Amino acid sequence: MNYIGSKHKLSSFIFETVTKTCGKDISEKVFCDLFAGTGIVGRNFKPHVKHVIANDVEYYSYVLNRNYIGNHIAFEYEEFIYELNSLKGKKGFIFQNYSEGGKADRNYFTSENGQKIDAVRLQIKNWKEASQITEDQYFFLLASLLESADKVANTASVYGAYLKHIKKSAAKTVVIQPAMTKRDLFSEILPFQKNQIFQKDANQLIKKIEGDILYLDPPYNARQYGANYHLLNTIAKYDTFVPRGKTGLRDYYKSDWCRTGEVLKSFEELIEKAQFSHIFLSYNNEGLMSQKEVQAVMERFGKYSLKTKKYQRFKADKTENRNHKASETFEYLHILEKL
Repeated sequence: MNYIGSKHKLSSFIFETVTKTCGKDISEKVFCDLFAGTGIVGRNFKPHVKHVIANDVEYYSYVLNRNYIGNHIAFEYEEFIYELNSLKGKKGFIFQNYSEGGKADRNYFTSENGQKIDAVRLQIKNWKEASQITEDQYFFLLASLLESADKVANTASVYGAYLKHIKKSAAKTVVIQPAMTKRDLFSEILPFQKNQIFQKDANQLIKKIEGDILYLDPPYNARQYGANYHLLNTIAKYDTFVPRGKTGLRDYYKSDWCRTGEVLKSFEELIEKAQFSHIFLSYNNEGLMSQKEVQAVMERFGKYSLKTKKYQRFKADKTENRNHKASETFEYLHILEKL
């Protein structure tokens, strides 16, 4: 999944830095990813730690993390995936409000794909209500739908707007692919691992949890994730509401971490309340907080150090000329050994 701020390319750098700081053997450590997003970092640590705490305020993120982090015991899924891909499309909520040919005339999906997404989402709902699938299977199937739908979305990667004309990748027929790999879910995972998945405000949740390694990857700028990925929340929740404006927005959570006048206060409060011996903050040189501001806060609570990594930042869409130019930036990994 294309995702702003994804740590996929930086996951090895983060893992190596954490293990160098905390020791190579972290098998008895509790690892927390407080702003988990798609869960890339937590997935990387999952096979190596005692258990993982994953949190994100957005529901689509909760679904992904409930699958990738929460699931670790094998279950049957092949027949469910086959049946979902065999369904005929239905002219439901996604088709009518977010698809080509729908009543709202929003081109997030082709007419065919919008109807297929409706049919698949309704079938998953029906299976759950009829107790034909377990909770683990439910979130696995829902995560599979989200990732598969995202591959054929007619956007420049985020859902803040749709493209006027259907692009090549969006014209392909959606195919539901399983949101799993053996390494992600089953191999190397102890059967008694009890991971915890939350959908909470990070500054509230931090007061109620504790562990050894706290990884923070908050929003860097004023972009609100609830607006940029609103359609993933809509597919995941499949609830009833009236989409607003040209892009069909729903009401969404507005984070203080995206506000210039609030972010530093939120950061200070979180670090003070954190009951973790080691804290790692991913932030880049274009963020709302400067490196010096972050350092000043962390130094109040223990031993501070900094690692940097130059990399090519997120590029919205390689196939569309929409002024999303790739550029190099510096990722800061701030480290606090809390006293």
